[in-house]
Amino acid sequence: MTSEVVENEFEFYSKAEKYWKDVPPTVDGMLGGYGHISSIDINSSRKFLQRFLREGPNRTGTTRALDCGAGIGRITKRLLLPLFKTVDMVDVTEDFLTKARSYLGEEGRRVRNYFCCGLQDFSPEPNSYDVIWIQWVIGHLTDNHLSDFLKRCRAGLRPNGIVVIKDNMAQEGVIMDDVDSSVCRDLDVVHKIIRRAGLHLLAEERQENFPDEIYHVYTFAMR
Repeated sequence: MTSEVVENEFEFYSKAEKYWKDVPPTVDGMLGGYGHISSIDINSSRKFLQRFLREGPNRTGTTRALDCGAGIGRITKRLLLPLFKTVDMVDVTEDFLTKARSYLGEEGRRVRNYFCCGLQDFSPEPNSYDVIWIQWVIGHLTDNHLSDFLKRCRAGLRPNGIVVIKDNMAQEGVIMDDVDSSVCRDLDVVHKIIRRAGLHLLAEERQENFPDEIYHVYTFAMR
C-alpha cells in the first residue's frame, strides 16, 4: 500500500507538481518519451470503450465525458471528442491546459471546462458524465485519496455511465518512482481500491503491442 512507500504526503504531491511543470507540453512529453505508442494506445482504448457504447438497453451514453489527468488533451482529442458531444478536462498543470486550447484545434470548441486541479481535490459534478476516463495518473494519488476520488467519480456518473482506469501495473506490491513522485501498484492492490470505492468491475484488459521494457498496462471499466 502507498502508506508503506509515501513518507510525506505533502512532499509526494508537491514533488509531482514540480516535475510536471518542467515537462514540455507535447505528446512525447505526456508519454515520457514514448510518443510513438500513442496511436497503439488510442486504438486499443477505442475498441475497449466502444463495447459499452454499442446499441442495447444498458448501453453507455455519449453525451459527456471527463478526461482526468488530461495533460494537453491527447486522449480528449483522439479518443473522447470523436465519440462524445462534449468533454471536460482536468489536470494539475496550468501550462498543459493552456496548450490544449491550441492543440485540440476546431473540435476543442466542444470542451466545456478546463479544470486546473489535482485529482485528490477534484469532485466531478454529480450525475453528469457518461464516461470518466482516468489514464496514467492514479500513481499520483495515495490509496486513500484514490479510493475517495473513485467514490466521487461514481457519484458523477449518469445512468449506465462507466469509470475507466488505464494505467501501469507492477508485478508485485507498490513501487515508488522518485523521479516523477508516483507509485505503481500491482493488480491486487488496484482491485482492492476499486472494491473499497464501492465500484463493480465490468471489464479488464491487458494492453498489447507496447514496448517490452515498460510496465504492463491494464484497462478497467467499472460502475
